[in-house]
Amino acid sequence: MTLDRRRLLTGIAAMIGGTVVAPMARAMAGGMNPGFDVQAPYMTDTQRKLTAAVSERILPTTDTPGAIAAGVPGFIEMMLADWYWPAERDLVMGGLAAIDAYTQTTYGKPFAAATPVQQDATLTLAMNQTLAGAPADSFEHLRQMVIFGYYSSEIGATVERVYLPVPGTYDGAYPYAKVNRVFSS
Repeated sequence: MTLDRRRLLTGIAAMIGGTVVAPMARAMAGGMNPGFDVQAPYMTDTQRKLTAAVSERILPTTDTPGAIAAGVPGFIEMMLADWYWPAERDLVMGGLAAIDAYTQTTYGKPFAAATPVQQDATLTLAMNQTLAGAPADSFEHLRQMVIFGYYSSEIGATVERVYLPVPGTYDGAYPYAKVNRVFSS
């Protein structure tokens, strides 16, 4: 079974409402390399831990693997290093810094060491754009990268979803109640 990454990414763009941020559109149009390898490392180890913790809270491990298992933190670093312009990169990194600063101030520990309840409270503030010091829309950029990275990974396309290169025959009367998974193709 061969994964057509370009078609998969286009489908993901449609799935998240076609509101893909400009860097993702540039990456898709520019033919980004398969995999989530960073050409030149961009983040510090502390920033990588923060990115991993935020990604895993956005798409946690449940009965299917979460963002970390899918390689989303590496995807985010690759996007920031290779496809984001400096102002866009500063927006996302400013949002991450604000998330970590808030948990440091409020809970006395970095975001990655906070409890899930504390992490969720912090991310809710970021999502609602009420987190002090976070640039407007920084969380939305980050959230879209997490979703995009997850569903363009092999885990997102084949474990979370059922990957069928040719999903079968058309049945216009197929009962919706029998649909229990979303298919990728």
